[in-house]
Amino acid sequence: MCPCGKTMKNIGSYEHVTKAGFKQTITKYRAGNCNGCPLRSDCHGQKDNRIIEVNHNLNRLKRQAEKRLKTKRGIQKRKQRCHDTEPVFANIKHNHLFKRFMMRGLDKVSIEAGLLALAHNLRKRTA
Repeated sequence: MCPCGKTMKNIGSYEHVTKAGFKQTITKYRAGNCNGCPLRSDCHGQKDNRIIEVNHNLNRLKRQAEKRLKTKRGIQKRKQRCHDTEPVFANIKHNHLFKRFMMRGLDKVSIEAGLLALAHNLRKRTA
């Protein structure tokens, strides 16, 4: 549905591969007739009718995650997070003066983050 309430027609779909290598199916929809629509200027800036791209699987997963976060267990886990993980990062950043990674590249940053975690755990173990 477009913002004006009119149905949009499916004009096809295509597969897209993300940088991480995941395949996504993107579906394209086009509005019937945008001429004379009062919301056209707010809706889109295209010359023709409005065209949108929707990833239905991603939207389904987002709804599922939101549903899980709003359960009693999800709320409990979110409250627990501020006590479990946030102080660790705050300690590493503030007390040990870690501001930014020295290396570039995903592999090197992963190794550096692992070394930071190892140093943090060793400090906790000796204290």
